[in-house]
Amino acid sequence: MEEKKLKAEAATLITEFAQFRHEEGSIKVLDLACGKGRNGLWFAERGHQVTFIDRSLAGLSNRPENHLYLQWDLEDGSATALPVAEYDLILVFNYLHRPLFPQIRAALKPGGLIFYETFIDKQAEIGRPKNPKFLLKQGELKSEFAHWDCLHYFEGKIVNHASVSQKAQLIARKPD
Repeated sequence: MEEKKLKAEAATLITEFAQFRHEEGSIKVLDLACGKGRNGLWFAERGHQVTFIDRSLAGLSNRPENHLYLQWDLEDGSATALPVAEYDLILVFNYLHRPLFPQIRAALKPGGLIFYETFIDKQAEIGRPKNPKFLLKQGELKSEFAHWDCLHYFEGKIVNHASVSQKAQLIARKPD
């Protein structure tokens, strides 16, 4: 039972980098490709307005009121574009669809933050995913946000609750 609880916690990137988060008042958060929603729920529990987007919301069993839940397939062209300058904070974890980078950048308000963590090409050597479509190349994530204020960047091995993965992490602030 304890292991299940640990898996439901917000990503370490969010919980360890508290100094970069907005703390005053309610902010608008987008949890993109949210899966079970663990990261967005962390912000919802702290009084922030969260939009959860995923191809399927079936894994999101806990749905607090007063948040937006959008079942959108972001890859097949059926979803509308993300709203421009709508969010103070965007969360993207374990997801990569390169054509969305421009929309992600545009959806964040000036001065807003992005927390992005996903797999790099070295992941294919140790586990899934193995498809290069879902793996960042070295330095790719940082280059996508090259003109932003980079507050944290890391590429390499991440150990989390006895699992090992190869990922890139980025926290960056959109220029005003």
